[in-house]
Amino acid sequence: MRTIQTSQIVDAVAAMCIKGNTELPADVRARLEQAMAEETAPSAKEVLRQLLENADLAMNTKLPLCQDCGLAVFFVEVGDDVRIEGGNLRDAINDGVRKGYGEGFLRKSACDPLTRANTGDGTPAIIHFDFVPGDKLKLVYMAKGGGSENMSRVTMLAPAQGWEGIKQFVINRVAEAGPNPCPPTVIGIGIGGTFDHAAKIAKKSLMRRLDDTHPDPDIAAKEKELEEAINRLGIGPMGLGGKTTTLSVKMTVEPCHLASLPLAVNVQCHSQRHEEVIL
Repeated sequence: MRTIQTSQIVDAVAAMCIKGNTELPADVRARLEQAMAEETAPSAKEVLRQLLENADLAMNTKLPLCQDCGLAVFFVEVGDDVRIEGGNLRDAINDGVRKGYGEGFLRKSACDPLTRANTGDGTPAIIHFDFVPGDKLKLVYMAKGGGSENMSRVTMLAPAQGWEGIKQFVINRVAEAGPNPCPPTVIGIGIGGTFDHAAKIAKKSLMRRLDDTHPDPDIAAKEKELEEAINRLGIGPMGLGGKTTTLSVKMTVEPCHLASLPLAVNVQCHSQRHEEVIL
């Protein structure tokens, strides 16, 4: 049994929050550079250039990539040979968020949904736990901004609608969202499970690298099919037109009830802010 101190977790989470908000992930930068090279519309090319310039400024000044530093979302994998010492794991993660958003001067956006009173420290984080073999603790963090999250949807399709129904819903959702989620976006799709589980796996899909390929060839082909269809919409970077409306489509498919076809579309902005650490 391996022991991890909560103090280690607090420090790791704080560092993740700061780095995730100020340094554009390498896979996202590479995809933006590729999109700029492929764009022919002057306005789209200029927006992409500005996004890359913004990323350079954020990294050099340690100022956030965006004023909306989002809600802190975590997917946590706890090894069954790990023991947390010094406190509660959930509390340690929230303490780390509190520390990171404070020391990094990141905007605190967590508030009461009814009174709209700000919690003042960026907590509580949204945390999804999973238990896996091994003696490691894996923390994956995402800063989820409100503009893109507001464009996300969950629906319950009829099973007979099948892939064509799924495809149409996803394309329509992106078209209706237009410039609101700050495209070029990353689209996370969850198919299956239940109403709530589809939303969870859609968000978890966004944690994948943009340059990966789904191990199932059929799902990989469907991701590509959706990406190409979305980019044909012509919404383009920041909604000003162009070839690049989405940088990537990531999909997770899991079994569901035979009478249901749950579908979730989780929209993410061009910064795709995420960070990962294994303790």
